Order: sequence, then C-alpha cells, then structure tokens
Amino acid sequence: MTHKTVLALALLTASVLLLGHVAYAWWSEGHGAVAEAATASLPDDMPRFFRTAAKALYHLSAEPDRWKNPQAKHLRAAEAPDHFIDLEDYQGRELPADRYKAIALLQELKVKPEVVGFLPYALMENYDRLTVAFSDYRKDKDNPIIQHKCIVYAGILAHYTGDCVMPLHTTRDFDGRLDPESGKKLQKGIHAKIDAFPERHGLTAEEISRGIKARPIEDVWKHVLERINESHALVGKCYDIDREGGFDKPTKESRAFILERCRAGAQFTADLWYSAWLRSEKLPPHW
Repeated sequence: MTHKTVLALALLTASVLLLGHVAYAWWSEGHGAVAEAATASLPDDMPRFFRTAAKALYHLSAEPDRWKNPQAKHLRAAEAPDHFIDLEDYQGRELPADRYKAIALLQELKVKPEVVGFLPYALMENYDRLTVAFSDYRKDKDNPIIQHKCIVYAGILAHYTGDCVMPLHTTRDFDGRLDPESGKKLQKGIHAKIDAFPERHGLTAEEISRGIKARPIEDVWKHVLERINESHALVGKCYDIDREGGFDKPTKESRAFILERCRAGAQFTADLWYSAWLRSEKLPPHW
C-alpha cells in the first residue's frame, strides 16, 4: 500500500467520523474565527483581560469537540448530545427551561433524549458558569487564576453558540434527507461540507466581525430559543444550496449564506458574553 493510499484512507475515515450526530459545527478554525470576531465586538466596559484574550478564546472555542475524541468514551457519550437539538422530535411541545424536565418530556414522547440532543441546555448551563466566574472576578480582580477561569468558560460557551447557528444542528435531517420512495438518504455528506466551509473558503474573523457590537440580553433563555428557531428555519435553504452544488464549489449565494451564519454566531456569542458580565454584578453570594 502506497503512502498516498494510506493518506486517502485516513482522510476517508476522518470524513466518516464527521457524520452522524457527533459531527462538528464548523471545523476548529471556523469556530475560532467566530469567537475571535465576537471578541472584537466587545465594549470597553468589559474587563481588559477578556477583551485582549482573542487568541485564547479562538483555541478554547473548539474544546467541546476535542471532548468527543473516540477514545474518551465516557466523556464522548455525555458530551455529544450537547451539540445539537432535533426540534422535530419535540412534536410541537414547548421546550422546558431545564435539562431534566426536557428529558422527562422526551421520555413521555417516547424518544431517546440522547438522540434528540440538549443544545439549548448546554448554552444556558455554560452561560451560567461564565456568569459565576465573572462574579468571582469582580471580587478579586487581580487574581490571574480567576481571569483564566473566565476565559475558559467563555471559550466553551462560544462553541455551543457556534453550533447553534449551523442549521443542521437543529434537525434530525442533520446529514441528508430521507427519500420516501426509495428509502435512501439524499444529499448525504452535506453536514461535513457546511462545517468545512468557513475554514476551506477563507472566512476570516475580520470579515465576520464587521459592524457587530455586543448587546445586553434581558431574557437569555428566550433569546437562545429564538436563535435556535431562526437557525432551524434555514434547514431547507441548506439543502437547496447544496442541491445546486454551492457547498462543493462556492457561489456568491453559498458564501454569503455561510458568512451570514458566522456573523450570527459572532453576534450571539458576544451578546451572551456581555450579558453574563452585566448579570454577574448582581449575582448573590454562592453560598
């Protein structure tokens, strides 16, 4: 077997691992560009250590995907469902604002919770973690450990905001649609093509960040659901663009579509970071 054959097989294996509900939303550089763009939009009233942490946040935004390493079986099993939500499986029911109430509802609907996914709960839980970390910083602003803690939690939160704006992370049709006549999945492979787009086609943090400014959000749970529904409404457009070959060979439409999704991710990320900072000022003592 030649070296070229070995390399081809390795790339094929990697592509297969990207499919299924353990697929990534953006590759690591795509997540990083969105996080770096969000950092550029932060206002001056956020701490300087945080506003200058773009490179650290770039790296950390891909951390939850590293937790899905096939050899980290226990972590992978717990982590993978946090990256998506199949809205169709809720059958029109309102999403509870609590992970365990969502599990109970899904069991009532006779679907496996781990197959449906927990993306909105991962978003809220990591938003709370960042809020608590910012609260600690307000009490001890010169402590570098607390500063590092804030950056770590913000980077992790940035991963899930990035997942949220990728429409195929909100649907059971995450990698192909079932043809009712043949019973076969059509357009299989679409997920990996969209994930790879920002990295393969040069979407930079500077381009993504243009005109974006962080905004305070009052009702974060409501905002999270709005962003998920907004993303879900674009599932059909993903399939339309792919059908025309726009994710195989970029067109003006496909590039504009992915850029808009990355910009939505940067705005969402910045808004949650800023809202966590403002909320932390009034957070009561931990115990």
